[in-house]
Amino acid sequence: MALYKLQDFDPDYRETFQDKDIKGLGVYTEGSDEKIGSVSEVLVDDEGHFRYLVLDLGFWIFGKKVLLPIGRSRIDYNRDRVYAVGLNREQAENLPEFDERLALDYDYEEKVRGVYRTPEYGTRAVESSTSLESAMPMEASATLDTNYQPAVTPAYNRDTYNYHNEPALFGLNEQDHQTLRLYEERLIANKRRQKTGEVSVGKRIETETARVAVPVERERVVIERVTPTDAGKAVTPGEGAFREGEVARMEIHEETPDIRKETILREEVRVKKVVEQDTAEAQATVRREELDVNSPNLPIEER
Repeated sequence: MALYKLQDFDPDYRETFQDKDIKGLGVYTEGSDEKIGSVSEVLVDDEGHFRYLVLDLGFWIFGKKVLLPIGRSRIDYNRDRVYAVGLNREQAENLPEFDERLALDYDYEEKVRGVYRTPEYGTRAVESSTSLESAMPMEASATLDTNYQPAVTPAYNRDTYNYHNEPALFGLNEQDHQTLRLYEERLIANKRRQKTGEVSVGKRIETETARVAVPVERERVVIERVTPTDAGKAVTPGEGAFREGEVARMEIHEETPDIRKETILREEVRVKKVVEQDTAEAQATVRREELDVNSPNLPIEER
């Protein structure tokens, strides 16, 4: 059965209790008025019922915190005090230390409850008809029979344990001034940011065969043998000298393709996020307590 700090369970709890904050009140023994410590925190269950007061004993060097079941306390708002029923300072020192950094599980609770069940811690029987399962304030006095010793210690199971099984530890005795508080549930809408995926944008290299056409020129020699128009006509003396070994030379050229590669910027990719707005709706069934007064033929005045 999970337990929560009062502040975490209901951040507006001070309004619920009309600014009467139990946290910070001094804790005293009944009768001797010996101060044990002060209330540093209140632990409630899933339904908001008070289950433990966290006491800061305050007289240890580094401080020591212990748990006091709500049924073993009496709150006096007129004196701004909390009285520990059947618990003295020496017994408080010997209680198991509470470390809020550790998990508050069934095994630890059972260790604490086992201490309060022992006769020296004055566990007493409480009639179920005198316990009222509600929250603060507890203004009625509670009596304690320190001589009470249960004949048989019941066996408890983590799967079936319920705080109602032990009214001596968790029941509220309000015979003189009963305060009945009416509660209602409300929906609290919060948001939490969670990762839904991841987009990776990278580069890879692909290869392909590129083709390019380059026009080239190539020279070749054309030898034409033609008959001149004055063929057969005698030439002047000396013009027709025969020369052996006369050669005519002509250079021949051709173009060859010159192919090379160069890198150019093709495009630019920009990656960014945009936020889209949407409205998510949820519904749930909430409960509300209404007052039911059964008083046949009795005068009742409601204020």
